[in-house]
Amino acid sequence: VQLVESGGGLVQTGGSLRLSCAPSGIAFALNAMGWYRQAPGKQREVVATITNSGGSTNYGDSVKGRFTISRDKVKNTISLEMNSLKPEDTAMYYCNAHYTDVRRRDLEVWGQGTLVTVSS
Repeated sequence: VQLVESGGGLVQTGGSLRLSCAPSGIAFALNAMGWYRQAPGKQREVVATITNSGGSTNYGDSVKGRFTISRDKVKNTISLEMNSLKPEDTAMYYCNAHYTDVRRRDLEVWGQGTLVTVSS
């Protein structure tokens, strides 16, 4: 399984962006998925996660109320709607997925990342 992210770019403070993540390959089941970010010189941090049913979400404290994660169960994609963006949201954003492969192993995969830059 591989993850392909899209939607990053340059936006002004207060603007919005929408990130998408699409898995490719064969898996027995996709489980929890999420978005993480890493700014230069900082550790990777959780932005938002969502369960396989889409019924439960969790957000990092710094994005609560501004970002929304959603899941399309038919397409097996997830999206991250980012509003009221701030310069401190500037980072490389990574999609993450936990999945069970056809051999019933529980594995984890990361996307290559998409850059979000918020100008002040």
